Amino acid sequence: MKLRFYILFTAIFFAPNGLHAAVKKPLMNANNDIYDIESLQRGARNFMNYCSGCHSAEYIRYDVIGEDLGITQSQLKEYLMFNAQQTFDTINASMGSEDASGWFGQAPPDLSLAARAKGTDYIYTFLKSFYVDATSPTGVDNVVLAGTSMPNVLWELQGHQEYLQNENESKLEVYIPGKMNEEEFNSFLRDTSNFLEYISEPVKIKRQALGVKVLFFLAFFMILAYFLKKEVWKDIK
Repeated sequence: MKLRFYILFTAIFFAPNGLHAAVKKPLMNANNDIYDIESLQRGARNFMNYCSGCHSAEYIRYDVIGEDLGITQSQLKEYLMFNAQQTFDTINASMGSEDASGWFGQAPPDLSLAARAKGTDYIYTFLKSFYVDATSPTGVDNVVLAGTSMPNVLWELQGHQEYLQNENESKLEVYIPGKMNEEEFNSFLRDTSNFLEYISEPVKIKRQALGVKVLFFLAFFMILAYFLKKEVWKDIK
């Protein structure tokens, strides 16, 4: 587990002194798809490697993730369960709450409902929108949430961006490349936001699949009832 990224998502919900700045740029479309199981599997990997060091997801159990995403118990234990003993455990942060409160002023939020609270487009855009700012205590700022206390923990993957602004336009531009190109980094964020949407309502996939079956069931019996009615009333004018 990459503990050096333990503070991923810490400031998505917090700005200095609790003041949230207005969004300065339109949110980008995450284009996530919770029916893409391979994307969800990669997102689970990203979450556990980059987020679970300090963030919990206490409304989802490992065995539910395994069942929904086609991950065996042995794979769960080997690749995802870094600080859990049983597959029926929920995802708990590796970082203690007292340490978190000392470092951040309060414990980082549970991310079980992050996608429902903020939306996947917000999470996706926020994580793409860090830029170097020498005046910030963390060395970076964010155009979505100005003054965020979260450092750019994914700089090694994305690289360093600068915020270019003139009278006509403003834009972010990578000037020191990271390990991933833009397409690869976008895919990484899309998988991560996809997994966050999934854990915000794990039953959604099954519920919608059941809903389709119910509609087909009702349509079939509606047609059957129609022809039965015609047969019963055919001699009555």
